[in-house]
Amino acid sequence: MSTERALLRGALIPTAVTGLASIAISTWVKGSSGLVGALLAQFVVVIFFAANVGTARLSRDLDPVMTMSLAMFSYMAKVLLLGVFLWLISTFVSTSTCDRKAFALSAVAATFAWLGGEIRAFLALKLHLQLPDRK
Repeated sequence: MSTERALLRGALIPTAVTGLASIAISTWVKGSSGLVGALLAQFVVVIFFAANVGTARLSRDLDPVMTMSLAMFSYMAKVLLLGVFLWLISTFVSTSTCDRKAFALSAVAATFAWLGGEIRAFLALKLHLQLPDRK
């Protein structure tokens, strides 16, 4: 199994569990607007973080300068797209359709779950870094 696949799997499982719980709780508390808010939050978080894993996979054979350039471009593009997406939601979707608090709480919970799962999966890989020879 590749490193990226292991990281993706390690992050998706806790995010899915957290997502299902937040969708259920949001739907129970706020009804259909909570359902829409929690679903949108899960979608945004998974796409945002999965793009990081995809970028890492694309840049694994590149030199460090190109890798950093690609990572910075990817980050900038994601932040801009996230800003546009949130502006579109706040402008064109009413609060009766998408509950903002359910969106925010679900997004934060999914983010913590993703990052925790990814860190756990990374530590389980036990990668060894090659250090330069001492002279």
